[in-house]
Amino acid sequence: MGSCIPFDYGFLLCIREDVRRLEALNEYLCSRSYLAGYAPSRADEEAFALLRGPPDRRHAHALRWYKHIAALQTQTSSQAPDATKGKRLQPHWSPPDGTEQPKLRLYNSLTRTKEVFIPQHSNRVLWYCCGPTVYDASHMGHARSYISFDILRRILMDYFKYDVFYCMNITDIDDKIIKRARQTHLLEQYRAKKPSATQILQDVLSAREPFKAKLAETTDPDKKQMFERLDTAVTTALTPLQGAAQSGTVDVLLEEAKDLLAEWLDSQFGSQVTENSIFSLLPKYWEGEFHKDMDALNVLPPDVLTRVSEYVPEIVEFVKKIVNNGYGYESNGSVYFDTVKFDTSSGHAYAKLVPEAVGDQKALQEGEGDLSISADRLSEKRSQNDFALWKASKPGEPSWESPWGKGRPGWHIECSAMAGSILGSSMDIHGGGFDLRFPHHDNELAQSEAYFENDHWVRYFLHTGHLTIAGCKMSKSLKNFITIKDALARHTARQLRLAFLMHSWKDTLDYSINTMESAIQYEKFMNEFFLNVKDILRTPTDFTGQFEKWAVEEVELNKSFYEKKEAVHEALCDNIDTRSALEEMRTLVGQSNSYMATRKAAKLLPNRVLLQSIARYLTHMFQTFGAIEGTEPIGFPVGTNGQNLESTVMPYLNVLADFREGVRKIAREQKVTEVLQLCDTVRDDVLPELGVRMEDHEGLRTVLKLVDRETLLKEREEKKMMAKQAKMKVPPSEMFRSETEKYSSFDDTGFPTRDAEGKEISKGQAKKLRKLYEAQEKLYNEYLQSNQNGS
Repeated sequence: MGSCIPFDYGFLLCIREDVRRLEALNEYLCSRSYLAGYAPSRADEEAFALLRGPPDRRHAHALRWYKHIAALQTQTSSQAPDATKGKRLQPHWSPPDGTEQPKLRLYNSLTRTKEVFIPQHSNRVLWYCCGPTVYDASHMGHARSYISFDILRRILMDYFKYDVFYCMNITDIDDKIIKRARQTHLLEQYRAKKPSATQILQDVLSAREPFKAKLAETTDPDKKQMFERLDTAVTTALTPLQGAAQSGTVDVLLEEAKDLLAEWLDSQFGSQVTENSIFSLLPKYWEGEFHKDMDALNVLPPDVLTRVSEYVPEIVEFVKKIVNNGYGYESNGSVYFDTVKFDTSSGHAYAKLVPEAVGDQKALQEGEGDLSISADRLSEKRSQNDFALWKASKPGEPSWESPWGKGRPGWHIECSAMAGSILGSSMDIHGGGFDLRFPHHDNELAQSEAYFENDHWVRYFLHTGHLTIAGCKMSKSLKNFITIKDALARHTARQLRLAFLMHSWKDTLDYSINTMESAIQYEKFMNEFFLNVKDILRTPTDFTGQFEKWAVEEVELNKSFYEKKEAVHEALCDNIDTRSALEEMRTLVGQSNSYMATRKAAKLLPNRVLLQSIARYLTHMFQTFGAIEGTEPIGFPVGTNGQNLESTVMPYLNVLADFREGVRKIAREQKVTEVLQLCDTVRDDVLPELGVRMEDHEGLRTVLKLVDRETLLKEREEKKMMAKQAKMKVPPSEMFRSETEKYSSFDDTGFPTRDAEGKEISKGQAKKLRKLYEAQEKLYNEYLQSNQNGS
């Protein structure tokens, strides 16, 4: 073909009929040179292959071209490869075999195994999470679920790049809320009446009688222990009042006996509390506190938040359809779900999550609520396994209109109705705590699939593990819990999140001193790496100077970097195993630290670009996990309220460090020890109070790091303690002998007699040294004594 104009044969591909294709080719070739060159081009060969044979004589241009190409192909094939004079063709290319990428698998409670995660709608993930029942302060049990789900949600969105739509509910109508709101209201009324000390004493004694009976009847060991603690506290408060009621001690009694008194007041006057607003004030307050706690824990807010009190009309319609579909029935103004009818219907199964729990009356009654397990209520049901969809309200309970009379929603129905309103007939993920599997989530599944007449309301059920406190069961109802505010007073939100990340989201987590200490040490280890890398990146250099030749050490570290990234990815694909991911990240930092130490020993700067890449990757992963807020390029942020403290103060600290280094150099040359001591005081005492760590390295520039002030002060005290312990082990006879730069001669007790230049120690100097000698003698004797005592 012509070498100037390329042969554009693409148009031939669009023509399916042989005759028309030949005519088009002939017309095209009449204006082209097709005899130039010594070998057919790829375009010639591919156009030639489109023809079934030589064109007829009517298409002279196409025929001449065809013969020419055929002759060249014959000539080329008959010649030896080394004799080919024409253009060489590209060799055959084959794609690499590649490796199979791991797929994300999630532990699905519906199958009790890890399943490949496949969203129903391409990349979009519909997720519903059971929210809190808001009647008291949020505790670490709540944190266990909501931090864990926040971690999973962030990883699905920011790492696996799913488009997650996250819906959560607030339970603000519930037996616990009704009872607590009623009791709080009655106790406030009681206090407002300002009863006399005698009256309070009499009422507490009256309230104690039914409480004692309840204590005697209780068989649950945890509840019994709680009641016994309460009884002991009330008894202690009562003792000083048995003779005569005194106002000062009555206040103590009223505080200690408030739960007992509230229960007694509720049994007498609870049925008279009918105003719905009384039942809304309590949950509204605690919902606000819950959101504050979640924000303090850096938990993302849901895309949609639903409250039961706002969805009562939708719940009524939901119940009506279940009844119309034949799976519900009315009884004395309440509506129950017919578990037998549902379980025996084609395409349905009751208790998919925990089938072995069917018939567990204790669990079923806890699911119905304290106000709904009276004998008359239980007798209304066709089967003991049936559960309430709608409850007829009794006196002292809030109520809403319905086709069955005034009542309120059952517990389980709220999630089904609200999730169905927002997410439709089927969702990808439903999340909640492990203890919600039965009966709550099994009942949700049954009533929702009865409403939608399907068998896949939830595709993947995720349940977070229990939380124990130092090995003991945590329970709000048993008053054995730690509030989120209390936990945040002891540890930072990042440290709490790291503790959760270091454990599997679906297994039991023990909140203890050891657990938190592990998290603190991990944070410290990572933070030290980030601080070292940032210090290296602050080393002055021009743009081209930052790109240095890689030696074997850099190649090996980079190889390990990519291996660890791959291992982190595999861990996250394996049921989002953050524990293994964090261990791989720890190993990568350990290898990076070894590399930096080797370079430092050789008085060489590490490769800044490689370390920057590693640090940025680790920072990105911590941001993905929610352990770093904001867009900090490297490491944990320093500063508050969005201020980048590092960029603000570091230029000034660098000036201080350079000035101090210059002063130290002159002081060493001039042997001015007092100035050197002042420089050490700036480093050891002044800067730590400001949250600045200054590190001196022989032959290298001073390192500056911004660290939490409390951490630095704790480090300083630990160093002093270690120095004291080390000093205690030195006998006074040896304390001066090691200081050869100061002294050249000593007496038999190790006391110096001449200085380094051979001059006799003056009386004034000897007096000062004698005090130091005696102080050391005292320390050493303490050390010997402690060893004798075995301490």
